[in-house]
Amino acid sequence: MRNLADLLKYLPLRKAEANKYDFGSVLILAGDEGMAGAGRICAEACLRCGAGLVILATHPSHAETASLACPEIICHGIHDPKELEPFLKKAKVLALGPGLTQSPWSQSSLQFLLHYTHLPMVIDAGALNFIKPMSGPHPHWILTPHVGEAARLLDCTVEQIQADRLKAVNALQQKYGGVIVLKGAHTLIADGKEVNTIEAGNPGMASAGMGDLLTGVIAALIAQDCSLTDAAQLGALLHATAGDQCAAEQGERGILALDLLPYLHRLINMRALTE
Repeated sequence: MRNLADLLKYLPLRKAEANKYDFGSVLILAGDEGMAGAGRICAEACLRCGAGLVILATHPSHAETASLACPEIICHGIHDPKELEPFLKKAKVLALGPGLTQSPWSQSSLQFLLHYTHLPMVIDAGALNFIKPMSGPHPHWILTPHVGEAARLLDCTVEQIQADRLKAVNALQQKYGGVIVLKGAHTLIADGKEVNTIEAGNPGMASAGMGDLLTGVIAALIAQDCSLTDAAQLGALLHATAGDQCAAEQGERGILALDLLPYLHRLINMRALTE
């Protein structure tokens, strides 16, 4: 696995005359009813990691929540999937899944967006429940399952995944294509050519919202012109390293996902600070 300094070189430096559209627009589908926090966490991570514009499409019951917590998020409550069409004209990457459920709202919204196969996608959490019926591997997505989700995707048990995580991540990549980020202790990343291991991270990161945060980080990197492989590797390493720095300063127990944002913000700017 390349180190953080090397991976950051794949993130383009910013020109003085740049504007927000130079750094990509991300469309996030997240937060079914009662799951407002997942969308907010994903969207704020996306902004803190440098995406120029972040649009959060969420359940109308809590559409104002994310904007109140973080006014930089452009938040829209979606009643009908067709309402997503105007946002797709701007989107450079889709982030799908945080806080989605098996509800009709989640299903219809997600199935609508999955037809836009020309756009790169980061797929996590609830969205992973809906890709299984799709036929054939997809070259333009990153899947980020934890071990339970990986077991469902491969029709096996969690014990089988944990017994041979390398075999599992390769099997996921062969079956579903794209890039696979198999989360957990020593996260594995497979792109069909090689498998890389993230050595950073700690048990304090085993808390609600950490996966939503990672989805936002990776989507932001794709929006800024990183390849899928580079975005997955850099995003996972940034996320894990931020977790380690947070734990070193505050202790492992009781870390919240949003606690990592200041560390992510500092880490992603390391290259600019040293050049």
